[in-house]
Amino acid sequence: SAYRLCTMRKLPSLLVRTLTSGTNGSSALPDMSEVRSRLRDIVGASTNWRDHVQAMQERKALHTLLAKRQEDLPPRRMKDSYLEVILPLGSQPEIREKYLNVHNSVRFGRILEDLDSLGVLICYTHTKQETQPRSPLSIVTALVDKINLCKKIIYPDCDIKFTGNVSWVGKTSMEVKMHMLQLHDGDYSPVLDATFVMVARDPENKRPAFVNPLVPETPEEEEIFKQGELNKVKRIDFSTASLLKMAPTAEERNIVHDIFLNTLDTRQEGEETVSFRSRKLPPNSVWMEDAKLKGLQICHPQERNIFNRIFGGFLMRKAFELGWANACSCGGSRPFIVSVDDIMFQRPVEVGSLLLLSGQVCYTEKNYIQVRVHSEVYDPDTREHQTTNIFHFTFLSENEVPRVVPKTYGGKYPINAISMLYLDGKRHFAAVMKEI
Repeated sequence: SAYRLCTMRKLPSLLVRTLTSGTNGSSALPDMSEVRSRLRDIVGASTNWRDHVQAMQERKALHTLLAKRQEDLPPRRMKDSYLEVILPLGSQPEIREKYLNVHNSVRFGRILEDLDSLGVLICYTHTKQETQPRSPLSIVTALVDKINLCKKIIYPDCDIKFTGNVSWVGKTSMEVKMHMLQLHDGDYSPVLDATFVMVARDPENKRPAFVNPLVPETPEEEEIFKQGELNKVKRIDFSTASLLKMAPTAEERNIVHDIFLNTLDTRQEGEETVSFRSRKLPPNSVWMEDAKLKGLQICHPQERNIFNRIFGGFLMRKAFELGWANACSCGGSRPFIVSVDDIMFQRPVEVGSLLLLSGQVCYTEKNYIQVRVHSEVYDPDTREHQTTNIFHFTFLSENEVPRVVPKTYGGKYPINAISMLYLDGKRHFAAVMKEI
């Protein structure tokens, strides 16, 4: 099972830094509302929609505080950005309703929102200038590298603790590792590990900006930093080998061809008369084109982030919930999230946008379901569609699920778009299984 292992790369115990100075007791730790309040203070964002444009205008003056070179910025240690944050579901029951789902467990979409906010704050902590109350940097989520879970159920009546720190730094980007633990019988036990990549931009969020270098202090931290370098290389390799850039391998072409042969309707007279279009569905299978789900979201001001764009965590929550429903309808039983990986934030989503979400079950194996959610904005004035995100979710269903089968084959090219989605889903699933 995917839940046997949850690697908690713990930093030394001296990495105990919170937003509040003083104690390490969970009662003294900041909660998620304090995280978001602190982010607004750092950026100078207004909670009032009408004042927000003016607040963003005032940020332009912060351009003068940007470093001309990374070498001009003081290096930081991993423990300098380390934060612990509490989600007091057990000790403050009044906040449970927001996190509760119909199965009496925690809504994972809400956790995605919290991880996104915490990741940004960790990066601001890394880049903090003691003499400046407001940061000249616009730090935004560029990529969710991976989130791996080791618990099927997140309980709605037990406190949750998030910890995290900057684990790797480039010139203008930062990798953040975060862990989530839940309180059981007096001890916090691991729930998930998350790796996000954040980028720093200028005060108007237009151009890249330099960030403080990171200096590992111990052999363990050296290993974590080295893993960050490897993660960067892996991302480049995975992108280079994308089906959008490189043809499927011989093995993958054979897989699609075998599926095609196994779905041909051979009840016709003579093999030479068999039509490419005459297909039959194998037992315990479903056509990929019947394993879709779509949704629409109007992006209201309430969902904006500190930079007056739609909050990345909100986009992740909506995509996850559609992906979960897609997996549920395809598998016929309750799915549990195993992994989130390779979420690229390709372009920001403006307030007022029409957000179109398209879910597709791309691959299934035993009880596992691989779902891809495509997110795009639609401009009603120009009638143009622009991709904003592509999300990849791996679910584990309570029961064994039908096999999804790409139906179309032939035409101008030997392998078409639906088969490519199938192969892409298979690749993502294989990568997740290797990781966990």
